[in-house]
Amino acid sequence: MTIVRSVLLALLLTAAVPAFAQQSAANSAETTAGRDWSSLSPEQQRLLEKYRANWSTLTPQRQSTLARGSERWLKMSPDQRTNAQQRFQRWRALPPEQKSQLRDRWDRFRSLPPDQQQNVRDNFRKFRTLPPQQRQQLRERWRNATPTERQRMLERSREIRKQRQRPRP
Repeated sequence: MTIVRSVLLALLLTAAVPAFAQQSAANSAETTAGRDWSSLSPEQQRLLEKYRANWSTLTPQRQSTLARGSERWLKMSPDQRTNAQQRFQRWRALPPEQKSQLRDRWDRFRSLPPDQQQNVRDNFRKFRTLPPQQRQQLRERWRNATPTERQRMLERSREIRKQRQRPRP
């Protein structure tokens, strides 16, 4: 039952959203200053070729985002690239209102303290290990719950988590 509540919270906050690493101070500085095209590796330039002509007109944040994305892409295995392409295609196929909901969930997740973010990630991993039938039952239970019932489920999950974290005598 504890896993059920924890998983439900994870579903709320992380559905279809990858867990990105926190930006480092170097990335923050890069975002304000931007990147010169010549600072990109030849592989990055090849990936970002369609941006070459207007690179200098892109905002520093956009340049930085594209540069980091290309770095991540180049570090991926072929299987990881295939999975990333499939996720991107699914994202593009979503209706605008669903994209907006997912962005809101991501923002809420990012606003959580690091320990709570880790709890959500852990619970989501646990959820993914459950058999498909059990995952479906949990989804249906959450969908069919009233807002009050959902709140109670979340509160019970928090209480159980706190009890587990207390040192035992």
